[in-house]
Amino acid sequence: FAPSAAMRAFHASAIGVFSAVILCLSYAIVCICRSLIVMVDAFCCDVVGAMPLENVAHFWNLTQAVQRKTSVDVEKCLLALCGTLALSIPLLVVDVALLGARTAHLLPGFLVSCGIIYVLLVAATVSEKCGRVPAFVNAVSLGPGTERARQHTVDYIASSAAGFYVLDTRLTTAMVVKMTYIWCIVVV
Repeated sequence: FAPSAAMRAFHASAIGVFSAVILCLSYAIVCICRSLIVMVDAFCCDVVGAMPLENVAHFWNLTQAVQRKTSVDVEKCLLALCGTLALSIPLLVVDVALLGARTAHLLPGFLVSCGIIYVLLVAATVSEKCGRVPAFVNAVSLGPGTERARQHTVDYIASSAAGFYVLDTRLTTAMVVKMTYIWCIVVV
């Protein structure tokens, strides 16, 4: 049974449309994560600027709350993308090994897989950026006699463990790299 030219064209267009939808969703999540990164950068700029030390903990609390709320709102989409990634890599291997697919047929699946891994890395960057904030605040000179209050603020920021969370687990770059490595080993 050989598929007709119309069936092949429908198949190619369906794959193209679904891949485009997944990549658009990936791009939206990347934009959201980039805005969280910019929020952390803006907080650090405010600390260096004219923010009084007594307000630093309050503004960090607001920053952390926005990150947690955004993580909760985005996590279902991110989990759907992870499921897509988990299924796309084995299906790409099946296409090559069993069906002898050409390179052009594998391109949409490969782009989707790379896009999802990029989304996970950008989301993990939010956590990595938040992990460096306590050291940054500790290094900023906020005037004489503020060492004890600054240390209290640094301890508060460090213990807040802000970042991007998925299912109440802080997403880190190391987790993403390990997950990708293990999944590629399982598939091969």
